[in-house]
Amino acid sequence: MKLMTMRSASAAVLLACSFMAQADNQPPLKLSDPIPVGPQVKVGHLANGLTYYVQKNTRPEKKLELRLVVKAGSILEDEDQQGLAHFTEHMAFNGSTHFKRNELVSYLQSIGVKFGADLNAYTSFNETVYILPLPTDKPEVVKQGFQVLEDWAHGLSFNDADIDSERGIVLEELRMGKGVDDRMNKVLLPKVLNGSRYAQRMPIGKEDILKTFKYDAVKRFYRDWYRPDLMAVVVVGDIEPAEAEKLVTQHFSGLKNPRNERPREYAKIPERAESEGVVFTDKEIGANSVYIRYPVQAWAPGSTIADYRQKLIENMYSFILSQRMHELTQQANPPFLQGGSGMNAVMRGYRSFGAGAVLGKGGATPAINALVQEDQRARQYGFTASEVERAKKGMLRSYERMYNERDKSDSAGYAAEYIRNFLDKESIPGVAMEYRYANELIPGIALSEVNAAVRAAIPDNQNKLVIYTGTEVAGVPAPKADELLATASAAEKIGVKAQEEKVYASQLMAVPPKAGSIVGETFNAKLGLTELVLSNGVKVVLKPTDFNNDQVILTGLRYGGWSLFADQDLFNARYASNIVHQMGVRDYTPSDLVKVLAGKSAGANASVSSINETVGGGSGSGDVETMLQLVYLNMTQPRKDPAIYSAYVDSQRELAKNNLARPESVFNDTITATLYNNNPRVQRAPKPADFDQLGLDRVVDLYNSRMASAKDFTFFVTGSFDVEKIKPLIATYLASLPVGEIPVAFKDEGVRPVRGVVKKEVHAGTEPKSTISLSFTGEAQYSAQERMRMQALIEVLNIKLIEVLREKMGAIYSGGVRGNMERIPYQNYSITANLPCAPENVDKVLAATFAEIDKIKENGAEDADLAKVKASWVTNYRRGMRENGYWLGVLMNAFFNKTDPEEVLTYEARVGALTAAELKDTARRYFDMNNYVQVVLYPAK
Repeated sequence: MKLMTMRSASAAVLLACSFMAQADNQPPLKLSDPIPVGPQVKVGHLANGLTYYVQKNTRPEKKLELRLVVKAGSILEDEDQQGLAHFTEHMAFNGSTHFKRNELVSYLQSIGVKFGADLNAYTSFNETVYILPLPTDKPEVVKQGFQVLEDWAHGLSFNDADIDSERGIVLEELRMGKGVDDRMNKVLLPKVLNGSRYAQRMPIGKEDILKTFKYDAVKRFYRDWYRPDLMAVVVVGDIEPAEAEKLVTQHFSGLKNPRNERPREYAKIPERAESEGVVFTDKEIGANSVYIRYPVQAWAPGSTIADYRQKLIENMYSFILSQRMHELTQQANPPFLQGGSGMNAVMRGYRSFGAGAVLGKGGATPAINALVQEDQRARQYGFTASEVERAKKGMLRSYERMYNERDKSDSAGYAAEYIRNFLDKESIPGVAMEYRYANELIPGIALSEVNAAVRAAIPDNQNKLVIYTGTEVAGVPAPKADELLATASAAEKIGVKAQEEKVYASQLMAVPPKAGSIVGETFNAKLGLTELVLSNGVKVVLKPTDFNNDQVILTGLRYGGWSLFADQDLFNARYASNIVHQMGVRDYTPSDLVKVLAGKSAGANASVSSINETVGGGSGSGDVETMLQLVYLNMTQPRKDPAIYSAYVDSQRELAKNNLARPESVFNDTITATLYNNNPRVQRAPKPADFDQLGLDRVVDLYNSRMASAKDFTFFVTGSFDVEKIKPLIATYLASLPVGEIPVAFKDEGVRPVRGVVKKEVHAGTEPKSTISLSFTGEAQYSAQERMRMQALIEVLNIKLIEVLREKMGAIYSGGVRGNMERIPYQNYSITANLPCAPENVDKVLAATFAEIDKIKENGAEDADLAKVKASWVTNYRRGMRENGYWLGVLMNAFFNKTDPEEVLTYEARVGALTAAELKDTARRYFDMNNYVQVVLYPAK
């Protein structure tokens, strides 16, 4: 949901009055009326049963989002097809009527559509969805996009050789999924789903079937279920609706449903016959937890305005319940680290009330008691009038923001909404109508209705499933199944009292600080920047935009950070920002702030990092003052709360106990230790005993030593605001910040990666999985163009690794190379490859990876590959130039690296100037075969 633009109070009033006038001209809402399909989208049906959705939307410009949605997933698989719904999805990229194997991906990359990041698909229990974003600059590209969708719908080739080639890739995907979560699901899903067929049809399938299925098995799935009466085509973006409908009709009218078609039925979830406790332990579990699942209920989304109103009521009680649960984590000795309860969808047509928690040092019993009793408190006594009023304010503000951003919302979001309508019958009345529903329905919802709804939702003495998952730790036994159940049943019998309600202030700051002033102002016409110098020396750079109607974002930066702290303070320093943020500001805990700020959309935080301090904030356009107040308070009045501090430290200690039992954590920690030769100034995975170093007073002192002074800070603000109207707020809240004398330069701590070739093996975990990490590091001559060359090299190498390691060898499912070049604290680069594979394939993958690097070093990049990289970069750049977050990043990076922000204006020209030949020299500079770190994860011996 999104919020409203306030360019001025009068503009807000005029907008509200305008909407109310429109509402007055409409007949009053009738709760019995059906929810209509909104005018923003055309929903149509072809004669063969195919459904289509068409909407013109110009955010982003010259971009089109296409989707093919098939109501066919793993639940429809026959016994010999387990995993083949997902396998069919893979085959969509391996040859069709108009594209040979790998041609589709190559073509789409050539027009700027990146495989994985843009072009993608997923298979679930009940559906398969194909995702194809396209540029609309050229009509032939759009037409070809519809041809791709048509090929997916009924033109896949399923060549025997291609099927066999894809087996290895899918088996690698299955291998990657192995681990503690997979082991847990195999035990718990049959219990959670009450023995339903869903638990027997995991989308990834069965390994033995994937290895041995007959070719006709996957072709049979495609023939049976890829049919027009189970399909939808979604078209949202910068295209004329008439043209889109024409293309849908042209490409999909010829699809035919099979004769004697199999009925499309949805699996049932049986009722739970009796209560049950289940305990699952595994030494690799990251955190101990409990979950209580109450009876599964048949459920269908509503279709009337009365149903919509009921959903608003459910959202209210869900919000209040979540707030109450969060407050429990902020007391001394909290019953759990995180907890929550609510009504959740289970599978299509079913939902269930459930409660769950991540356990603290007290274990399962206090957590179960708190979850059950907090739900029972709500069930027996309901909520207070003030809780409901705050929930109403928050919901109305969210709908207001959604309405204000209705013409600035991305096409992908609309496409996702129409997918849910097709699959789950979610209503799609349109933003304007939903805004009307909210404004007319929410104020009239009574406290008694919310209390009645939560009373009906929370079960009382009904059959339940109580689950404990945790680590196997010597001396700390897990609870037994019957003990779990007995604890939950006993908790239901404990008496509870009504919630006591505190009175909260209606505003964050009753009196603003004494304002400073603006003493200097310049304007950068090329970038549209207003640069201010404040009376305290703080600088502010303003970039007003029309990219969004109700969004303002802020970042403040300064050098320094914990590089200035002594070794003995490092652990306190690294946790200082998180701890201080957990405790709130002024007299308000974080939970208090949510209540004080009800109906506003604003937030801010401050952070001390390794070589700098940052302040971040965001708000709706009408809540900029609140955001700036939060910035001011985070820097000048952080709150000290021993109870919250103790709870936070205990939670981190508990999480650390389990963390290093996970093979991935051991692997990553070993990479860091090896790469930096156990340098104490480099952050590592914490051990439980490390938290003994923390002290509340020291944490706050270190935070204040940096954040209590705003000396040398530069703030960047982008979004929908008026420069003249934001200036007085800046003078009040930023020019008034204290600027005590402190060091404002970072210290180069001398941290450098090891030199030479270093190889290490890590043996951890029980599954047959390996991961290869390769790290190339060193000094570099930083410039924007040199950084671009290195990034182009990495992108080209990734194209080659996917072609060779995945498509030719079938040795990996995913993985690749990433890297960065930095100017601060010293000019350096790092390139890291992460390649998950089978243990028996480690040597093959390493050899093939080094071979591809050597080819680029010898011959440079292929022109076609570099052209694909350029096309993707230009597409992303053009989109980014219309996004506030992108501009904020440009300005921050220029400040941080002391470069010219106007370089953003020459980006396309600099991309165009890159040549394939120059990447040969770039590869030789950065892939030094006499200087890299290789760490490989193997299963435990």
